[in-house]
Parts: sequence; structure tokens; C-alpha cells
Amino acid sequence: MIEYLKGTLAELSPALAVVECHGVGYGVNISLNTFSAIQGKQEVKLWISESIREDAYQLWGFGTKSERELFLLLLSVSGIGAATCRVILSSMTVGELASAISEGNVGMLKTVKGIGPKAAQRIIVELRDKIGSLGIDAASPSAPQSVPLNKEVMDEAVAALSMLGFSPAPAHKAVQKILTDEPEAPVERVIKLALKML
Repeated sequence: MIEYLKGTLAELSPALAVVECHGVGYGVNISLNTFSAIQGKQEVKLWISESIREDAYQLWGFGTKSERELFLLLLSVSGIGAATCRVILSSMTVGELASAISEGNVGMLKTVKGIGPKAAQRIIVELRDKIGSLGIDAASPSAPQSVPLNKEVMDEAVAALSMLGFSPAPAHKAVQKILTDEPEAPVERVIKLALKML
């Protein structure tokens, strides 16, 4: 079992990081929170969760142990798959998600694409007692780290949303609207807002 990967960040997109360790490049699926945390770094350490199926072997990477713990907890809820877990962890910070679950905030969980009222209730019922044992503090979203050019932000945001399973046309429309309202918004904020619109 892989506990973590520590190495050179060879490639990075909002949904995937390639970490080179001793000449081997590992493709690791990441959330927007992790993307924000490792953006601009050369050396990274990602906590890993492995997903092994007959047709696929995937690595899911996280900038913090607590984010990985939340991912694994979400994965234990029936009907919630790894891709949905990533969308949830991309839509809110670890602290915001922990607060939403512990406070029973169905409305906040429902803002995530693919999470309806029943799924939100199931997450709260199944995880509310477990969330306290993680010792996660409610936190405000981290400040944006860089402001790339609008075109760059748009292309990267649309590409990331496509990788998360959204059709390019509506994704492009949503990103365009967000950038019209907030021209200086960094890519991670654009994607988070788009996830709530799509």
C-alpha cells in the first residue's frame, strides 16, 4: 500500500498531478484544495489513497492527511464514489465540509453537483459521529495564490471541469459568466463557483 508520494511535481492541472519519484511519474487524481496547496511548488508530498478495480488502478492524492481522511469517510457512504468525493472536496474546504457534516447543513452539501437531498442526509447521518474524531477545525477558504491571465484561467477551468465529467459547452458558458463578474478570480475559485452553477 502506498502511504504517500514525495517527489518532483512534473505536471499539474486542477484535476491531476504527475509526481516523479526516482524516475517514475505517478499520475495522481487531486481535488481543487490540493491543487491550490501545491501550485507553484517543485517538490511535493501527497498523501495517497489507492483505488484498485479490474478495469482501473487509480491514485488519489491529498495535500493533507485530514483531506485524505475525509475522502475515505465520504467513500464509505453508500452511493458515493471516488469521483463524487473529489467534486465534494473541490467544492468546499476540509474545514467547511467538516462543519457542514457536524452541523447537519443539508443545504450546503446540496450545492455540490450530484448531491441531492437524500445523499446529503446520508452523508450527515453516516459521518456526523465520525467527523469529530478527525479533529478538523472549521476553516475559511484559503486566499488565492496567483492570478493568471483570463484566457489561461478560462482554458484551465474548462479543461478541469471536463475532467470532472461536465460537458465543455455548459462549462465554458459558466466559466465565461464567472470571469465577467470577477475578472481577477484565480482558476480554483472559478472552478468552485462553476461547480455550484452547473
